[in-house]
Amino acid sequence: MSEVIWGLATSHVPSIGAAMDRGMTGEPVWAPLFEGYRPAREWLAQHTPDVAILVYNDHANGVDLDIVPTFAIGTAESYEVADEGFGRRAVPDVVGDPDLSFHLLQSLVDDGFDMTVFQELDVDHGFTVPLSVWTPEAGDAWPCPVIPIMVNVIRYPQPTAARCYALGRALGRAIANYDGVGTVGILGTGGMSHQLAGARAGFINPTFDHMFLEAIGNDPEKLARLTREELIREAGSEGIELIMWLVMRGALNEQVRTVHSAYHVPASNTAAGLALFDNRA
Repeated sequence: MSEVIWGLATSHVPSIGAAMDRGMTGEPVWAPLFEGYRPAREWLAQHTPDVAILVYNDHANGVDLDIVPTFAIGTAESYEVADEGFGRRAVPDVVGDPDLSFHLLQSLVDDGFDMTVFQELDVDHGFTVPLSVWTPEAGDAWPCPVIPIMVNVIRYPQPTAARCYALGRALGRAIANYDGVGTVGILGTGGMSHQLAGARAGFINPTFDHMFLEAIGNDPEKLARLTREELIREAGSEGIELIMWLVMRGALNEQVRTVHSAYHVPASNTAAGLALFDNRA
């Protein structure tokens, strides 16, 4: 039986990775954001899991927009960092865990989730930036193997918040029924409120973001009741990425301890949030 020891929700704004890669984290425009990460990073450095699962969305770098799976999982031994048009980030490629991946795949399918399967997948900033938020000095390798779970937040109709929360619950059951590893960490990525195009380009809603940061720990079922329309109206068209936080939260226990949370506006033209939960009984 494996145990989920923590859950981390974090934005995956590409400029966060760029600021780290270019040594800009101490500059006045960036320092408050990265100072907000510090307590979470210190705690995570002392609680490295055997395997991590990262819930994210691709940005047309690993997957062609002609085929966008609602939910997908990687089962490969490794995942290369994608070149998003400016060269690859100077971070390690990702080591996978095929055995746990296949167990999760079979369990989720048996639980009613029709998963697309990737045996080859390049991962973009939606994946690597959260890993850098977790581990800023990765060196030659990330702290442990990482399994990608991909969610469609790009093409309508995206899965509902309730469906994502249910996927997380099924994921938690699948992990608990696996004897191959001891401890697991789960990252849910994306958000917070932002809109990149259209009449509301630049839209940010701190009131909604703070509500979400509070409820993701204490009342996730409240968030699971949000409709697509409510999420887009309150958080912007790209703010619907917050449904991926609910996959992470669904895999945790009903009662969790909030280790640290942080919020910063703006990171690029996006509200950036972080919430770290200790899931140990």
